[in-house]
Parts: sequence; structure tokens; C-alpha cells
Amino acid sequence: MKLKPLCDRVVIKQLEAEETTKSGIILPGTAKEKPQHAEVVAVGPGGVVDGKEIKMEVKPGDKVIYSKYAGTEVKLDEEEFIIVRQSDILAIVE
Repeated sequence: MKLKPLCDRVVIKQLEAEETTKSGIILPGTAKEKPQHAEVVAVGPGGVVDGKEIKMEVKPGDKVIYSKYAGTEVKLDEEEFIIVRQSDILAIVE
């Protein structure tokens, strides 16, 4: 099954959280913060949203940083995805 987002929506997949700190301390599962880094899986066509033309700035394969509590979590074929609006994406990591 394949997800095809509509309008200005973007399907992203969270990247794995760091399990150790830079100093080498191993973090238990409860101490890990929800990562805000993700990879773009699919992008909607853009269009007109609230009377404004939306041009999609991200593309599949981009690594992005998104708002902490943004989007809707979806589980499909045993994989977890998040569907967010393009405006919830804060930056593209190059």
C-alpha cells in the first residue's frame, strides 16, 4: 500500500533517535526525547490553501526538521509515518 498526500501535506518517516550522547553515555528508552528529524517519503501536489498558492519546497528523500507536536501518526504495513503540513516543516538538513 502507498500513501499519496493531498494539497500541502507531506508524509515523513522519523529517523532513529540517538541512543548514546556525544560523551558516550547510553540513554535508556525512557530518557530519549522524541526525535524531530525525519526523511520525506511523499509530497502532495501543493495548490491553493486558504486562498494562497502553495509551492512545495520539499521532495522525497530530503532530511527535514519538523515541529515537535506536528502531524498525524499513521501505521501502515507495520511501518510508522507522520503526515504533516509543509508549514510544520522548519528546515531541510543539507
